[in-house]
Amino acid sequence: MKPIISAEHFLLIGHILSMAFGLAGLLIVLPNPEFVVNLPEFGKTAFAWSMAGGGVVYMLLATAAVAVYAYRTLGLWHWLGFMVPAIALSLCSELLGTSTGFPFGHYRYLTGLGYKVAGLVPFTIPLSWFYLGFSAYLLARAGLASRQIPNWVQYVGAIAFGATMLTSWDFVLDPAMSQTTMPFWVWEQPGAFFGMPYQNFAGWLGTGTVFMTVATLLWKAKPVTLPRTQLGLPLAIYLSNFAFATIMSVAAGIYIPIFLGVILGVVPAIAFYQLARAGASQAAMQSSDEMVATEITEIASVKVPIGVMPK
Repeated sequence: MKPIISAEHFLLIGHILSMAFGLAGLLIVLPNPEFVVNLPEFGKTAFAWSMAGGGVVYMLLATAAVAVYAYRTLGLWHWLGFMVPAIALSLCSELLGTSTGFPFGHYRYLTGLGYKVAGLVPFTIPLSWFYLGFSAYLLARAGLASRQIPNWVQYVGAIAFGATMLTSWDFVLDPAMSQTTMPFWVWEQPGAFFGMPYQNFAGWLGTGTVFMTVATLLWKAKPVTLPRTQLGLPLAIYLSNFAFATIMSVAAGIYIPIFLGVILGVVPAIAFYQLARAGASQAAMQSSDEMVATEITEIASVKVPIGVMPK
């Protein structure tokens, strides 16, 4: 078990460092060509690699980190029960969107995010739907499970909050990534929300809701024990990716989406994390009290035979 946890930490750290390296390239190196010219050969090679495949690497590392974590804490069925519909349905949604404009609006991907499926959607995009969607959904599910509410309310709430938290990340990411010095996608029909159509958010919310609903139904096929005290990785994935998007937005002079993302994404993510931990602590204390009460009852029920006195 320890090697698996070490692998999770290694992949998570690699993911965060890759994002930081990518930010440095996009915000410091790329806007200053003279900086690139003065770099040593090693620096020029690293910069070229970063521009060509940096986005692919950080998404692959995040996908691997979340996959290993999900397998360790939830098991094979629940890991694949979320990952397969998340990747498959989001890919279908993206292919439909880039082909017809539904459900996100008219847009197209440029270079920098890897091989494109059907020449339209980079293969890394459905992976990002998986690792961000899983992190958001699990935080919401574990937090709600710590409350004394009916199961169906937990399921519906986890889907609603999970999809909203996923969409909130896109509030911040999409405007900046489509308007940076080196954009990764463009809107062929710009909208009113910092260049994006409002339809985009409906598409994100709808796509997230669909694959989270499918995952919820698949998870019901087998009992699941939610990792209430081991939610550090999904929280780190969510917050680090939100921080990446925030820095990109600040650099582009875009602030309102950050405020919306914090209210609808960051605050609920941290709140659910704290609720899950508090619920686990309360359950542990209750279990301890029950064990003590059981021991007292057992001791009190011991009968000493008449005429037999302890020495």
